[in-house]
Amino acid sequence: MLICEKLVLQQGSFSLSADVAFAAGKAVALIGPSGAGKSTLLAAIAGFLAPASGRLQWDDVDLTDMAPGERPVSMLFQDNNLFPHLTAAQNVGLGLRPDLRLNADDRAVAAIALTDVGLAGFDDRKPRDLSGGQQSRVALARVLVADRPVVLLDEPFAALGPAMKDEMLDLVKAKLIAAGKTVIMVTHDPADAQRMAGMAALVAAGEVSAPVATDVLFDNPPPALKAYLG
Repeated sequence: MLICEKLVLQQGSFSLSADVAFAAGKAVALIGPSGAGKSTLLAAIAGFLAPASGRLQWDDVDLTDMAPGERPVSMLFQDNNLFPHLTAAQNVGLGLRPDLRLNADDRAVAAIALTDVGLAGFDDRKPRDLSGGQQSRVALARVLVADRPVVLLDEPFAALGPAMKDEMLDLVKAKLIAAGKTVIMVTHDPADAQRMAGMAALVAAGEVSAPVATDVLFDNPPPALKAYLG
C-alpha cells in the first residue's frame, strides 16, 4: 500500500494536503480542476518534490527522503520523455540500465517489451521516425521493463486522438494493471477514468480526497467535482 501520511506539498503560495492511501495492485484516477495539484502529487510520490511535512510510505518502507531513482516508482510524463538521439530499443533499455550498458539479454527483454506494445521491429527507429502514439508505446515499454510496483501516469496520452488514447489506456490495463501494478493516473476526462481505473480520487481546494469506486464518485459527485464537470 502507498500511504501519504499527513503529506503537505508547497510550491510558492500553493499548498496541497494529502492524507490518503492507495491500495496495492489497484488503479486510481486523480481528477480535478487544472492547477489543483494532481501533477504535484505525482511529483512528490516520484521524489521530484520534497514535502513540506508528512511522510510517504510504500509497504512499510519510508520513501520520504529517498532519491527518485531508488524509489519503487516509474513515471510516464505528458511528453513521454524519450531521448531523441537514442533508438526505441535504447529508450526502452533505460528502464533496465540507466547507463545503457545493455547486454544481449537486456536487448532481448527490450525487444520483447516493444513487441508487447505492438512495435515489433521498431527497435532501431529514433523518436523522430515515430508517430505520437508509437512514442507513447515506447515510453510504456520502458515502464514495463523497469518492473517497479508503482506506476504514475501524468496524462501521457492527452495529446493523442480519442481512438489512440483509448488504445493506450487499454494497453495500460492489459500490461500494467493486469500485472498487479499500483497505477495512479492524472486525467481531466471522466471517460478516461471510467475506462481504466476502478478507483478515483478528487483533487480540489488544496486537498486530495480518499479514493473511492470510480462509478460511485461520478454517480454522486461532491460539490467540487460537480462544479468542475459543469
